Formats: sequence, structure tokens, C-alpha cells
Amino acid sequence: MAGSWAAGLRLFCGRVSAALRPLIVSRSGGTAGCSGLNQCNFHKTAEKVNSLQHCRLLHTSGPLKGLEEFFDDPNNWGESTVKSGASWTIEQLRAKSSEDLHKLWYVLLKEKNMLLTLEQESKRQRVAMPSPERMEKVDDSMSRLDTVIKEREDALRLLQTGQEKERPGDWRRNCFGQTYWYTFKEWPIPWHLNRKYTSKKFFALPYVNRYIRLRIENHLRKRARQQRLEKQKWRDLQRKFPHLAEKPQPASLSPGSS
Repeated sequence: MAGSWAAGLRLFCGRVSAALRPLIVSRSGGTAGCSGLNQCNFHKTAEKVNSLQHCRLLHTSGPLKGLEEFFDDPNNWGESTVKSGASWTIEQLRAKSSEDLHKLWYVLLKEKNMLLTLEQESKRQRVAMPSPERMEKVDDSMSRLDTVIKEREDALRLLQTGQEKERPGDWRRNCFGQTYWYTFKEWPIPWHLNRKYTSKKFFALPYVNRYIRLRIENHLRKRARQQRLEKQKWRDLQRKFPHLAEKPQPASLSPGSS
């Protein structure tokens, strides 16, 4: 009984092996004389499998994580002038997405850190900084980028809440005649019963008008003095470093000043 059962099992296994042999041989690319159950081509693909270990699923650019990012390109060392592009205009920044503006901000920040390092090194060696206008271009680009971000935040706030400022408020005057933005606050009691709120004076008496005029006049004189100092500083730089690139003089802020 046991011998007939073993013979039947052997016959069944032989038939299954014969039926699966053509399918395995055709997939593995082996010959018909080889056993399909023992067919293995791992030794042929071992080199390909090892090469896959060096592949990366995420493509990244070559980062510079050392202190070399605080210094200019070595090709520009010793040069008196360095070519640079124009600053970003506000129209170009408005056409970019918020994600691109976020990336551009860090690019400009790294460039500013590099230029500050270069400026400090130039002061230490007592030499002229090559192409100092690059610092102004970076500052202008960052200022315009900040303006575009604020415009988008204000537009989103106006769409969601209808408020122009982050916190609602009103333009008011204090007892000295100065106009400032008063931010509304939450009080536990009504305003007409709140002594602390009623003690604030949101008006100015007529006798402070003279001092308001003097304060405005003092502000205009300080601004004119600062403009004269900037022009005189630029003339001294041109006289001391005649090889500097041509650059327009600082424009006056007041329309009537010369």
C-alpha cells in the first residue's frame, strides 16, 4: 500500500515538473535540457543588483555646507570689478509663486552674508571692496520681496476678514498732536464705563499746532542734512578711488532740494 502511494506521488510530481518546465525555461532564457525548478540566473544579474545600491531616489544639487559659502567665488578673488546682474524688480517678483519667493529670499540672504564677509575683509586689508553696488542690489531685492509678501498677506486678509491691518484699529491723535495708529483692544466692560479708556485723550488742543510745525521742520532739516552728507561721502570716494564704476549720485528725496 505504501509503495503504490509513493509511486503515485512520484508520477504526479513528474507530470507537474514536465508541465512547468517550458514556462520557466522561456522566462529565464535557459535551454530546454536544464531543469526548470533548479534554473537560477542570479549570478548573471549580481553586478546589476550591486550597482543599484548607488542610485538615489531624490535628486539634489551639490550642497556647500562649509564656511566656503561665506566667501566669494575663488575666480573673483583679486578682481577690482565683479560682474553682477540687475536687482529684482517688483513686477518680476509679483509674477512668482510664494514657494519661489521663499527660496529666493534665502538665496539673497546667503548672498548678503557673503558680501558682508567680503566688506569686512576689505576693511581689514584697507582696500576697496570690489563692486560694492552688489550690496545695494541685494538690499533692494530683499526690500521689494518683503513688499510683495506684505501685499499678498494684506490681499488675503481683506478677502477673508475685510480688515486692512493685521489687527483692527483707527488713526487717532494724542494730546501732543501726533497722529498714530490705535489698535483696538478687548475690554471686560463697556468703553463708556471704563475709566482707563476715558482717561486717554484722543485730541489735541490748539496751542500745540506751533510745536507740530516745528517738529515737521526739524524732520525736514535732518533729512536734508543726511542727503548732503551722502553726496559729500560719494564725492570723497570718487576722489579717493577714481577706478570705481560709474554710479549715479544719490537722488534727493525732496522735490525742491538741489
